Amino acid sequence: MSNDHLTLTVPDECQNNRAATTNFGHVGAVFENSRRDTGETFLNANPEIPVGATELVVSQPKADGEAYE
Repeated sequence: MSNDHLTLTVPDECQNNRAATTNFGHVGAVFENSRRDTGETFLNANPEIPVGATELVVSQPKADGEAYE
């Protein structure tokens, strides 16, 4: 993975002026780790808030100051 972490978001679908849009709310980060004994790679999701969602989305982090849509 090229970055230190990925961004964990929750999709929010809504109707706006008769057009369906999806906004993604930031809820945490995902880190890539590997097992010392086997070298197996796995992802560890760390939500920053309690998440009661049925779907989470992982993406590259935004640049500093860039808003999530």
